[in-house]
Amino acid sequence: MDDSKWYKKPEMIVAFSALLISVVTTIVGIYSAYVDRSYARASVWPRIEIARSYNEQSFELLVTNSGTGLAIIKHAEVTFKDNVIHQWKDLGNIPNFIQSHLSSRILPSQQKIKPIMFNYKKKAEIDSILRVDDYLTINICYCSIYNECWETDRNNRLTEVERCEINEEDRFLQ
Repeated sequence: MDDSKWYKKPEMIVAFSALLISVVTTIVGIYSAYVDRSYARASVWPRIEIARSYNEQSFELLVTNSGTGLAIIKHAEVTFKDNVIHQWKDLGNIPNFIQSHLSSRILPSQQKIKPIMFNYKKKAEIDSILRVDDYLTINICYCSIYNECWETDRNNRLTEVERCEINEEDRFLQ
């Protein structure tokens, strides 16, 4: 009878080697799946940015998706002088403005929308609009196709959130 220890037998060495290789292969497979999932999420990551642009004839707010994937805009919150507004006309008597829908829409990658644009003919009108703009705040909550959500503001500070929630009384409707 063979008196050698059980772990020194050739068949046991082969069995432990196979077990070790299986464990290493499993770990490599799990890590590979993690990297693939991270890459997939990064390849469809939206990034909403809010900016303003103006010249001698017009002023416009721009909302741009500079990310790599669709931005599903869940809601926007717009305030003027710390008061919630629901429509652009709530800003007061501002003539010659063109509006576009901002809330509850899908914004493709590298696309932009102009939620509001003012056309003016006199220098005093641009000064008036810039004074209004100084008191205007905009917060947008949006999600990726993986339902990862963020909020951004006019300073383009990005905050990751669990989900986009808003009190319906604060929702911007246009």
